[in-house]
Amino acid sequence: MSEMNTSKKNSNVVAPLINGLLKENPTFVLMLGMCPTLAVTTSAINGMGMGLTTAAVLTMSNIIISLLRNIIPDKVRIPAFIVIIASFVTIVGQFLQAYLPALNDSLGMFIPLIVVNCIILGRAEAFASKNNPIASAFDGLGMGLGFTIALTIIGTIREMIGAHKVFGISFADIATIVHAPASVSEWLSAQSPIAIFVMAPGAFFVLACLTAMQNCIKNRKLAKGEKTKIQSGCGQDCLECSDTGCAHRFYDQDGKDCAIGKKEENND
Repeated sequence: MSEMNTSKKNSNVVAPLINGLLKENPTFVLMLGMCPTLAVTTSAINGMGMGLTTAAVLTMSNIIISLLRNIIPDKVRIPAFIVIIASFVTIVGQFLQAYLPALNDSLGMFIPLIVVNCIILGRAEAFASKNNPIASAFDGLGMGLGFTIALTIIGTIREMIGAHKVFGISFADIATIVHAPASVSEWLSAQSPIAIFVMAPGAFFVLACLTAMQNCIKNRKLAKGEKTKIQSGCGQDCLECSDTGCAHRFYDQDGKDCAIGKKEENND
């Protein structure tokens, strides 16, 4: 019995990590943080750097907010959250400036703007302020890594098409490293990159294509009668949910349906 309780506790702790990576990926599922997603993903390095920076701030701020959740008055909780987040953004920004100046210059003004990133403030309000520090840390780490993976994928695709590079290494150099035939190297060198993909419109094109692929997979699962998450961990569409007091509006900790789902079952 104790082993079952322990495994259940462990699953409840790890669930937020998996939740942020897959079920509620902040970029591909929740569509949050679009400003840095579209602006800094001109290369894979920039996308990964922005994602990891956000993940560090999100994880640390979640822990502190969770520790202080019973101390911070409700009336000033949002300003308090912003002060905590801004403190960690300042620390991380100073670290980047000291040890990764090239990345700091590439990200530029988007590092200070992490303070108002809706992903961080949203998780502070929806999760960290209502859960223990360990679960909040896993939630921040999961959401941060999910954001990092999404930005890295978008940046990699844009860099490959728009600059014929992967993490700053040109296709011709990669062909040389893997000892590709000379004809392949010559063909790669002769191709011209599509520069629009490293510009602002390219971000919209890539994100739209990835979202379309995700929706196609979801629609196929729905057609087969398989359950799929829609915008939230509770399995319900929060935009259409009439229950404004739903405790599982942002995250379904126990894997149960939200209150509106329970009402429909009771009516049946």
